[in-house]
Amino acid sequence: MAIRPIRKMGDPVLKSKCSPVKTIDESLERLIQDMADTMYDAPGVGLAAPQIGVNKKVVVYDVGEGLQVLLNPEIIEEGEEEEGAEGCLSVPGEERAIKRATWIKVRGLNRRGEKVEKEFSGFSARVLQHEIDHLQGKLIVQRGRPLPKKEIED
Repeated sequence: MAIRPIRKMGDPVLKSKCSPVKTIDESLERLIQDMADTMYDAPGVGLAAPQIGVNKKVVVYDVGEGLQVLLNPEIIEEGEEEEGAEGCLSVPGEERAIKRATWIKVRGLNRRGEKVEKEFSGFSARVLQHEIDHLQGKLIVQRGRPLPKKEIED
């Protein structure tokens, strides 16, 4: 479909809470495809709709199992936390040490509008929490601590 520009820190859309998806239609499918194309081109492992300027609760991700889509995702359970390094396509060049749950259960809709509940652990749990933060208007600069230069280079 199309690769869209990724919004960078300072863009007001990245600070806004997103609206839920209410209609499954062709325009939503185009949005999902544009998000996937943009994520893969970046390259990234996840992308939330506000990162391309759309204020909707849509997340795409690929942690090695092919493209996945979640609409209106919400975390309903989570496990203990651990600190890990994160970067963000909307905050280029910045890495932060951020505490995230090592395991989460997420409820939402798939791209056909069917209710789903999925469990994520490890890296995939971190990716989903990061993208869900975007839907709440949060960036990595609002979490954790900056990594010193030498930690980034290791």
